[in-house]
Order: sequence, then structure tokens, then C-alpha cells
Amino acid sequence: MKTLIANAAIATVTGEEHANGHVVVENDRIAEVGEGVYTGEFDERVDASGCLVTPGLINTHHHLYQWATRGLAADHTLFEWLKQLYPVWGRLDDGVTHAAATAGLARLALTGCTTVADHHYVFPRDGGDQVAALAAARQRIGVRLHVVRGSMDRGESDGGLPPDNLVESTEDALTGTEAAIDRFHDDSAGAHLQIAAGPCSPFSVTERLMSGAAELARRKGVRLHTHLAETLDEEKQCLAEVGCTPAEYADKLGWLADDVWLAHTVHLAPEAIRRFGATGTGAAHCPTSNGRLGTGIAPVRDLLDAGVAVGLGVDGAASSESGGLAEELHQALLQARQRGGPRGLTTREALWMGTMGGARCLGRADDLGSLEPGKLADLAVWDLTGLNYAGITDPVAALVLGTPPPVRRLFVGGKAVVEDGVLREADESGIARELASASARLREAR
Repeated sequence: MKTLIANAAIATVTGEEHANGHVVVENDRIAEVGEGVYTGEFDERVDASGCLVTPGLINTHHHLYQWATRGLAADHTLFEWLKQLYPVWGRLDDGVTHAAATAGLARLALTGCTTVADHHYVFPRDGGDQVAALAAARQRIGVRLHVVRGSMDRGESDGGLPPDNLVESTEDALTGTEAAIDRFHDDSAGAHLQIAAGPCSPFSVTERLMSGAAELARRKGVRLHTHLAETLDEEKQCLAEVGCTPAEYADKLGWLADDVWLAHTVHLAPEAIRRFGATGTGAAHCPTSNGRLGTGIAPVRDLLDAGVAVGLGVDGAASSESGGLAEELHQALLQARQRGGPRGLTTREALWMGTMGGARCLGRADDLGSLEPGKLADLAVWDLTGLNYAGITDPVAALVLGTPPPVRRLFVGGKAVVEDGVLREADESGIARELASASARLREAR
């Protein structure tokens, strides 16, 4: 099957941009990208006049289950927000997780996202098969999913933040992570489902779990992910308990390395930023969530200048209620300029973070993140016609600075997942009804 996308502006991200070009997709790969009219044969032609084609966006940090608890604790600090929501999440079952994940993935697809990293760390004792619920949601929507099998083994009685009934033993956490890898991880280049190891955060896991997860991940050949340096409260607690900053603690435990990407990274000292760059550690920047919880503005300019792979993350919808990824391009640029002035981040750098930066974080840069022949055909066709974009001559500026555009087409491995702003294989209205029912059931359960 050969599909031609014609008459489009094209941002390849890593190479030349085309004002009026074409992309040829053959089966699940990009066959050709170029300027002007394509004269070869094709099976299907998509007229993308007035559109911008980019790589599909890559979401490097999410908590899909949180779609069932949006809008709660709206005016709280992170630790206050967690303490209010933990008891609700303790009632999570695999049905709620499936409904929430399906809704979250649908929203991401409709905002140009083709690959999602979901950090799922809540495993209630009677919660059913949580990872399978996520995998089934992925299959319904059609995007790529990296499930970070999270874990917490440090409850309130051990000085942690989560209630004791929401944590696993260290052994169960590691066993559950290895089981998820063995059952679901696909290490092929075109994988739609991969697993990573992800203890939740320094304030909810033990040193033994952090070290054990690192050993397990490297033995199994999967990546590592956790929250780090999100708030000053976290830094204060870390200094009091282990005598060093969160970044120094991570380094001590072997968690600064080229198979690791870390979420938020807001409060980093200059030396920590240099260590990120030197070790190849990635960073998932979540600007909307950081703003919603008032945690601070990540030092994105400094991280990029140090050579760090910085990707974008929506984060859980309970702290980023919109749940779309395209708007994070805009928010990342605004926050970087608020922190570092008008040169804090360019429009093209924001797009790079949402594509190639994310691919590097997830270890998929050879196959995702840019429009190049031979790479997987994950791409977004953004509709820049109409009032919102009239008169903007730079299509990348229209995407990053303007209202998130409608998605004319979204391809994952050459297969259309979104067409003319509508999901191809799933019913948005039905998904919304499922989510509303699951959310009500979760909140009312006692």
C-alpha cells in the first residue's frame, strides 16, 4: 500500500523544510519526502493543501488512569493534591483504568500524538489486571504505547506519602514489573507496545526498589523512568532523609544514564544539568501540569544547551485536565521564555521537543521523531485553513504559537488513526459515556 500526501508544508524536524511538498508512505514506513509534485505511482492520495505535516507527537509522561479523577484538588500543592487523591485511586479497578486510558489515548490522538509513555504506578490489591487494561485501550485507539510499570513500596508508616494500602512489597513490585515485561514488551523496531520499569518517586519508594528496578531493567533490556526534582518539598525531604538532592540521589543509585528519562526535572542545580548531559539522561518536560500545581518552571534552555534529550509530557489528566499534547508545544515555549527571556526557546525547538526529543527519551530515535525515508510512518497532518491561522505565513509558528489545529489525518505506521478530526476505529461519544460512568463509579465507591 502506497499513500501520497500532497501539496503540504512539511517540517521534517531534523532536515529541510518544504513549503509545498509531499510525503510518500509505503506500508508502515516513509518512502520519500520532498518538495513539489510527486510523479510516481500511488494507491491513495491525500490532498493536504493548507496543511502542515510533521512527525507524530510523542508524549513522554502520562498517567492515563487519572482521566477518571479530573478536576479534583484544583487549588492544592502537589503533596496536598496527592493526599486527597490517593484514597480515590485506591479504589481503582481494571475496568476504570481501561475506560480512563481509552479516553486519554483518544484525546491524545485527536491532538496529533502517535506515541504515549504512560507511567502507571497504582496497583490496588483487588484492582484486577491493570497493565492488560492499558494494553487493550491502546489497541482500541491505535497509537503506540510505552507502559511504564510503576510501583510504590513506601507507605505512610515508613515515612512515605501514599497510604499503606496502596503500596506493594518490594518483592511484589519487582515481580510484577518483570511479569509485565515478559508478557507485553515488544523489542522490535516497529513495536506498538513496550514496557519500562518505573518506581514512582523518591518519596514513595525505597532505595532497595530503586536499585532493584534498575538492575531488573538492565537485565531485561528495557528503559527506566521515574519522577524527579518536581517540587521544593521533594528536595527538602530528600536532603533531610539522605543528605543530598534528588538528582544526586538518582546519580548515586545509577539512575542517571542513557537508558533513563526522568519526569519534570524542575529543580536542578547547574551541576545536575551537566550530569544529565554527560550521562545521556533524558527529561520529560510537563509545562501545563507544572503550572497547574505551581511546582515551578523547568530549566529547559539550560538542559538543551547541555545536550539533554528533552521531550514533552502531558502528565496525568488530574493535573492537566485538557489532556492534549499539541498545546504543550505552546506552553513549553511560553514557560521557557518566561524563565529565560525571548530567546528561551524557539518555535522549532518546541516542535523538536514534541517529536525527536521524545523519541530520544524513549529510545526510539532510529525509527520515530522525524520525517525521513526508512523511518516509521507516524505523522500528523495539521489543518491550518480557516480564521485561526489566516495570514500566518510560517506554518510551524502557526502550530506552536496558535490554537492547536485540527488534525486532518494522523498516521501510525502508515495506518490512519484520525481522519478529518474523527477517530477511525473508535467512537468518541461512546468513549465519553464509558469514562463518565467509570469516573462516577470510582468516586462513589467506598
